Amino acid sequence: MIASLRHRFVTPALMGVVNVTPDSFSDGGRFEDVAAAIAEGLRHAREGAAIVDVGGESTRPGSEAVPADVEAARVIPVLEGIRAASDVPLSVDTSKPAVAAAAIRAGASLVNDVTALGDPAMADLVAAEAVDLCLMHMLGTPRTMQDDPRYDDVVAEVADWLCERVERACDAGVARGRVCVDPGIGFGKNVAHNLALLAHVDAIERRCGVPVLVGLSRKSFLGRIMGDMERDRTAATIAANVEAARRGAFMLRVHDVGLHRDALRTVAAIGGEV
Repeated sequence: MIASLRHRFVTPALMGVVNVTPDSFSDGGRFEDVAAAIAEGLRHAREGAAIVDVGGESTRPGSEAVPADVEAARVIPVLEGIRAASDVPLSVDTSKPAVAAAAIRAGASLVNDVTALGDPAMADLVAAEAVDLCLMHMLGTPRTMQDDPRYDDVVAEVADWLCERVERACDAGVARGRVCVDPGIGFGKNVAHNLALLAHVDAIERRCGVPVLVGLSRKSFLGRIMGDMERDRTAATIAANVEAARRGAFMLRVHDVGLHRDALRTVAAIGGEV
């Protein structure tokens, strides 16, 4: 699917976010109800999402892990409900092979692993099921990742780390064409680190040889750039994502699919691409 998405979309593909958690940083609690979460996924599909990503464990700074059975109980009914009403491709945002296996049975065709094979069994599962895989960089854990993160060269270090995880997945039998990477904006990075990674999305793709997904929607570094942590971050999110797209991102993980669709189509029209 990753390979086909790269050829289907003139502008980057959009991944719509559905957080089925009580404590996600942006919309925690809004979609705990299964029907509300399904409706949100279907809204993303109507607005043009190439894929809908359902997650049942918050990875915001300071968050605690949840047991696999709790996470599965949150995401599986939502995946099943979206699949029953739509043929939009589905992704599961999980680092647990047991949750991923249940999600694949429920219709997910991509595993979005924020620990990038923190559990080595994930690579074996993805290879056996012949689904797609997104590998994200995180420094530390959600509990520790923002405790004074430091790098000598954030772009080189993140790219090298991701490339090693790509090779690990491929060695386990995952087809390279099924893999993408995510530099993990906000996951163990300060504002300067985030900006450097966004400015060099193309370098990460060249280094790893696989496409780059960017997930920056509504994150706190945007509030710091604006100088007001309480202001709505939608405009800043769209601006940053448009620039990430210009610099080579093949997919954008967003909460506002319709707004991004319109912004990207407008930019493409100005460039004579549509």
